Amino acid sequence: MTETMTYQAAAYTALGTPRDAVALPGATFDGTVNMPVMHQAVKAFLANQRQGTHATKTRRWVTGGNQKPWKQKGTGRARQGSTRAPHFVGGGTVFGPQPHGYEQKLPKQVKALARKSAFNARAREQAVLVIDRFAYEKPKTAQIAQLVARVDAAGKKVLILTDGAKPSVYLSARNLPDVMVRPYSDVAAYELLWSDVVLIEAPAIGHDLAPVAEKAMEKVKAAKKAPAKAPKAEKAETAAAKKPAAKKAAPKAAAKKAPAAKAAPKAAAKKAPAKKAAPKKKEK
Repeated sequence: MTETMTYQAAAYTALGTPRDAVALPGATFDGTVNMPVMHQAVKAFLANQRQGTHATKTRRWVTGGNQKPWKQKGTGRARQGSTRAPHFVGGGTVFGPQPHGYEQKLPKQVKALARKSAFNARAREQAVLVIDRFAYEKPKTAQIAQLVARVDAAGKKVLILTDGAKPSVYLSARNLPDVMVRPYSDVAAYELLWSDVVLIEAPAIGHDLAPVAEKAMEKVKAAKKAPAKAPKAEKAETAAAKKPAAKKAAPKAAAKKAPAAKAAPKAAAKKAPAKKAAPKKKEK
């Protein structure tokens, strides 16, 4: 059975210089997208991440409660044998979560089909790019950051698939929150579906691209997303905007009240003559 190439992918160098498009191998990229299988693989992947260490104490494990809280008869209250019964405050928990495993196993064929479907889903969106070769001499975060910016993937979730394990690439991207590095042979369907853009090293898919002479390129500034403001912050801003308006209105009100204060002495002066002087005593 001969391989058929059905998808073309844009190609770049490790520094982000564009190259001629590359055909993706038809054995993997044949257009197959099986949604139920991908759903099953994602559920199993997420379930296998759970540790299952949750635990609650039943009345058996809660400390105390060994003594009968009050005598059996004569108190008028219902009989009780322990203060650690479930209906007491501080008592045990009934049917609470207990430690257990969540592991789900899938057949190899199902895993392979889910992985293949995830690759084709990204290829349909033209989100698969090919990098000729990652030949970084030493880890440097700026190299991966510049590559992501030059392929117009800044602000997106980027999955880099290398040809085998490459520690220098992994360490270069480890400090970037939206960049994940995996060997091509070990990638899971969930990781492919998590990503928005997939960068595949050419030798991993059977291509050996000749090196291209590159010049030193200017640094590209990645556009940062403005953080979404919380509702509380927005309310605080609107309240702060209203406060100056209230402060401006306050002097006007004070100015209106001032004439009334001035008028008060005049009224007092008018009232003063109204008082009659005390009669003078006659001299004997």
